[in-house]
Amino acid sequence: MKRIYVNEKWCLGCHLCEYYCAYANSGEKDMVHALKGVAIRPRIQIEENNGISFAVSCRHCKEPLCVKSCITGALSVEDGVITVNRDKCVGCYTCILSCPYGCVMPSENGVIQKCELCMKNSVGSPACVKGCPNKAIVYEER
Repeated sequence: MKRIYVNEKWCLGCHLCEYYCAYANSGEKDMVHALKGVAIRPRIQIEENNGISFAVSCRHCKEPLCVKSCITGALSVEDGVITVNRDKCVGCYTCILSCPYGCVMPSENGVIQKCELCMKNSVGSPACVKGCPNKAIVYEER
């Protein structure tokens, strides 16, 4: 299965992946309307430590603790991709507590959000990969 991988040697820490992610998941047709004057809520986060920058997003684990901990069944695995059914999520945040990578986050409407590899927003490959100017984020099978 294809996954997102990050080469921290190439990451500039520019945060463009976060903006492309937020735009791709906004449902808007225009990036300016989607992001101008809005606090973005991307599903990928840039972490910086000791001069090293790297993107953190869902690893779509083979045995996902977030899915196992979900009390309502809102999280499921479809073709290797962990997806969220927002109608089932009650916002208990057990999945947030159980993710060892910190990749499940609260959303603005009380449920959770996480990377779903842009499968539901018809971008094709993940928007963060397309938007990375230095090709530090790749979408490939390893």
